[in-house]
Amino acid sequence: MGKCYPTVSEEYKKAIDKAKRKLRGLIAEKNCAPLMLRLAWHSAGTYDVKTKTGGPFGTMKQPAELAHGANNGLDIAVRLLEPIKEQFPILSYADFYQLAGVVAVEVTGGPDVPFHPGREDKPAPPPEGRLPDAGKGSDHLRDVFGKTMGLSDQDIVALSGGHTLGRAHKERSGFEGPWTPNPLIFDNSYFTELLSGEKEGLLQLPTDKALLSDPVFRPLVDKYAADEDAFFADYALAHQRLSELGFAEA
Repeated sequence: MGKCYPTVSEEYKKAIDKAKRKLRGLIAEKNCAPLMLRLAWHSAGTYDVKTKTGGPFGTMKQPAELAHGANNGLDIAVRLLEPIKEQFPILSYADFYQLAGVVAVEVTGGPDVPFHPGREDKPAPPPEGRLPDAGKGSDHLRDVFGKTMGLSDQDIVALSGGHTLGRAHKERSGFEGPWTPNPLIFDNSYFTELLSGEKEGLLQLPTDKALLSDPVFRPLVDKYAADEDAFFADYALAHQRLSELGFAEA
């Protein structure tokens, strides 16, 4: 399905550019790129293609959505971002949170993810339970990302590579540890580590291991481990699709 992006004012475009610079500074100062990427993903990943509900529309700032179990710790991201957001009242929270995710990938050495402004904030948060469960396998990934969100198998594997950033925290997800040796650098090491087997101190979740055993996912893991440029190209498109779920539908 094609996109029909809304037109925003020159003032709005300038605010996006200025906010992007402020976000770069914040993320560099606080080393919070993984947290910002998680905020953007969890905001967008609630979209249901059948009911056209949920998605990247600014509802994460609401206590009801922050209270969802899968969002443990994202109140920190919301608090860190608020002083910058207050400087740009013209921007929607929907755009601002997705912009933070794009900047998080950029400043850690990842690809430039295309960003189109114009999302409007929605009042009602989605119901709990739409985000993926890291303790499950490939069928679950396809149910959540494919059937519910409308994303492809390639998108699933490419987005999984975003775990090159950050670490799991036991008090938030029940799991502990980083996926890669340098969790503040965006590269293809998630895939190289996945192929090299389990190592002490590094995390491999059931959803990660599912990529190795699935006949469609596995060739993509091999491809991205061998070719970082291919991973970056596919990741940028997958991230853009995720960030635009339910937005600018033609």
